[in-house]
Amino acid sequence: CVFLPPLTVTSPCKILKCNSEFWAATSGSHHLGTEEAPEFCTALRAYAHCTRRTARTCRGDLAYHSAVHGIDDLMVQHNCSKDGPTSQPRLRTLPPGDSQERSDSPEICHYEKSFHKHSAAPNYTHCGLFGDPHLRTFTDTFQTCKVQGAWPLIDNNYLNVQVTNTPVLPGSTATATSKLTIIFKSFQECVDQKVYQAEMDELPAAFADGSKNGGDKHGANSLKITEKVSGQHIEIQAKYIGTTIVVRQVGRYLTFAVRMPEEVVNAVEDRDSQGLYLCLRGCPLNQQIDFQTIRSAQATEGRARRKGPSLPAPPEAFTYETATAKCREKLPVEDLYFQSCVFDLLTTGDVNFMLAAYYAFEDVKMLHSNKDKLHLYERTRDLAPGNTAPSGPPPTLWVALLCLSQCWLCLL
Repeated sequence: CVFLPPLTVTSPCKILKCNSEFWAATSGSHHLGTEEAPEFCTALRAYAHCTRRTARTCRGDLAYHSAVHGIDDLMVQHNCSKDGPTSQPRLRTLPPGDSQERSDSPEICHYEKSFHKHSAAPNYTHCGLFGDPHLRTFTDTFQTCKVQGAWPLIDNNYLNVQVTNTPVLPGSTATATSKLTIIFKSFQECVDQKVYQAEMDELPAAFADGSKNGGDKHGANSLKITEKVSGQHIEIQAKYIGTTIVVRQVGRYLTFAVRMPEEVVNAVEDRDSQGLYLCLRGCPLNQQIDFQTIRSAQATEGRARRKGPSLPAPPEAFTYETATAKCREKLPVEDLYFQSCVFDLLTTGDVNFMLAAYYAFEDVKMLHSNKDKLHLYERTRDLAPGNTAPSGPPPTLWVALLCLSQCWLCLL
């Protein structure tokens, strides 16, 4: 398996924070004159101090051990003493025209210029994961899934994406994304292999090695991370494969959205032996929650209420009326994003899931290439790939949703 082993969701290992702080302190330092070398050494010592503080909780973490060895190497290369000040220096930012902003990258490192120079523009597709969790696949199918634990979202010749979903409440089957790992594979003269990791309360604006671009290769700037909102929203541009990735932290949990050319989506060496790939194939049937099948749930509502005291109590109780009113504040169109919002408020009681649905739809508006397919009005699990719902009014799911909030365990 190409994925890194998932960490425990509640892991206190803060190596990503150490990496980001070091990168922020040393941006542009490789262009500083020799007279400013002591400032770089000060940043290195601060980096080493940060790793020591988190050493006990980072045993077995590959990113941690990589950082420790990297610090030792840099100390030797820059003749830095391990003794000395560790306060973070203020180094200058990258000057205009710096190598991190190269304009002369090889043409092969710009997808639209290289892959489609003499053909039609590429067809872009979108995949998103948000909430409890809800999945919109590259073929515009929409599913609500359980998928607890680690699952691959994307697996092709260029990158791998893995998410880890954990229970929202103790003993509940409602899950949400608590960790995300993205591996960009080394590609020709464009980029070195880069790993991006995010988890609850840790949304770095840098790769695991502290860098913000594709490394030392000539086309390194064809892979770049941009922080949109500190600790809440980052965007990764991978121009060499025509791909844009958006990662957000909303409340305690993460959302994921990607725009990718079909050619890249389907770039696998052996498609028949390819493992499960949620963005392309959707969730396994035994992991899907089809709340349209609960239309007969009225018959079980009384039984579910009798079981009510044994269910985990949500932090805030929403009724059908208050949940729909809250979701309508941000999602006025009663499509599947609206229905997912109501579903999540009823099953978790966490108002942040309303914001997750809102931002997921905002990302669709930015990333989806077909503006006629932004809204989906019914689950498309049984439709042909790429087929969207008819333009008629949305189906009535609210009775099922209301009951589902009270008999969640009955779904298993």
